[in-house]
Amino acid sequence: MEPILKFARQWGAPAAAVIFFSLWCVGEAGRMGGSLLSWEGLWPLALMTLAIASATWKPLLSLGFTVVLLAGQLLRVVPPMASNHWAIYVGSFIALGFILWTSPRRVRFIAAGTNVAAAAVMTFLMLSWRYGNGVGWFSPAASGDRWMLQENGWQLFALLLLISAACSAVGLLLALYQERGSLFRSREQVQNSLKETEIELIVEQERIRIARDLHDVLAHSLAVIAAQADGTRYLSKDQPKAILNALDTIARSARSALVDAQRVIEGVRDDGMVTPQPRLSDIPALIDGMQRGSLKIQSSESGIPVELSAGQEMAAFRIVQECLTNALKHGGRGTDVRLHFDWSGPGLTLHVASAVTAAGPAEGADAATSRIGRGLAGMRERAHLAGGWLTAGPDGEHFRVTAFIPYGRDPGTADGSGGADAGGAFDDPATSEAPPALAAAQEADDRA
Repeated sequence: MEPILKFARQWGAPAAAVIFFSLWCVGEAGRMGGSLLSWEGLWPLALMTLAIASATWKPLLSLGFTVVLLAGQLLRVVPPMASNHWAIYVGSFIALGFILWTSPRRVRFIAAGTNVAAAAVMTFLMLSWRYGNGVGWFSPAASGDRWMLQENGWQLFALLLLISAACSAVGLLLALYQERGSLFRSREQVQNSLKETEIELIVEQERIRIARDLHDVLAHSLAVIAAQADGTRYLSKDQPKAILNALDTIARSARSALVDAQRVIEGVRDDGMVTPQPRLSDIPALIDGMQRGSLKIQSSESGIPVELSAGQEMAAFRIVQECLTNALKHGGRGTDVRLHFDWSGPGLTLHVASAVTAAGPAEGADAATSRIGRGLAGMRERAHLAGGWLTAGPDGEHFRVTAFIPYGRDPGTADGSGGADAGGAFDDPATSEAPPALAAAQEADDRA
C-alpha cells in the first residue's frame, strides 16, 4: 500500500489530468462540430486539465489556472460554459483534493478558501442569463438574474460545495493516512533508538564498573607491593646490594605497572581503541589555549629536562591542566598564573601559583577552604601514582601548588633519601612520615 500511495502522490495528479481530458474528449466527440479546436469547451477543459496536472507540484499555479478561467469567462475572453459541459468546473475540485493531500497546512487553507469563492463565481456564471443560459436543467431567464439566483442559486452553490467537499475529503483522508503511517514509523524508530541507547548505557555502566573495580584492585595490590618493597629496602640497609637492587626494581616495576594500568583504563574508548594520552610536549598548547582571553600565564623552566615515562608525563600534564582550570574557576578571567618547571633536582618539580581574588576575611577563609577541598585529591593521587607527592594551599595573595615527580634515584644519596621521596607515596604510615608541607595540606583537605 505504501509504495502505491508514494507513486500516486507524485504522479497521481498528471495521470488524473490525462484521464480527465481524455474522458471529456470521448464524451463530447459527437458534439464538437467536427474539430476539437473549434469546440467551445476546449479552453475551459484545457485550463482545468492544467489545474489538475499541476496540483501536486505547483499548488498555487493550479489555483491560478482556475482563477484565470473564471476571470476570463467574466470578461468574455474565454467562452462560457454551455448547458452540456458545465461539469468541466469539477476539475477545480479534483485539483483541490490533490492539493489537500500533498501540500502544507497554509496552502491547504488558501486552496479551500479559493475554491469556496470559485464555487460562488461558478454559480453566478452558470445561472446568469448573460453567461450560462440555464446550464441544462434550469430554464433560461431573459428577464434578469435576481429571480434565478434567489430561486436556484443556493441549491447550485450547495451542490458545488458538496462536490468540493467530497474531493477534499478524499485528499484529507489520504493525507491523514500517510501522516498516521509516518507517525507510526517515527514511533518505532524512537522505540528502537531508545532500546539501543538503553543497551549501550547498560554496557557502558558495566564497563565503567569493571574499570573501577579493576583500578581499585590494581591500585591497592601494586601500592602495597611497592610500599613493602621500599619499606624493606629502607629497613635492610645492611643487606647485599643485589637484594637492595632487587627490592628497588620491584618497587619501581609496581609503580610503573600501576601508572600504566591507570593510563590504559582511562584511555580505552567504546570501540576498544586506545586514545592518545597527553604528554609534556602538549603543555605549551594547553597554556596557549588558556591564555586566549582567559588567564595571564607566565611560564618558566630551569635545569636540563630529563625524559620521563609516559605515565609520569601524563600525570604532569593533568596536574598542570587541573591547576589552570582551578585558577580560571576560582579567579575568573585575567587571573595571573605563574608556572615553573624545575629539572635541577632528582625529579621534576612543578610550581604553580595563581592570584587569589580580593575578598573579605570571612569570604577569603571560605574561598581558601573550598579551593583546598576541591580537585586536589585527583592531583595528589596522580602525583602519588607517578611516584611523587603534591602539596597545595593558600600562601598570602596566591594559591600555590607544588608537585614532585621523580625520574630516578639521586646517585649522590647513599642512604636512599632520594628514593624515599620517590616512594613516599607508597610508604606505610607506621614506618614513614609525609613531608611537613604535604601533611599540612592533607590536614587542610580533610577539614574541607
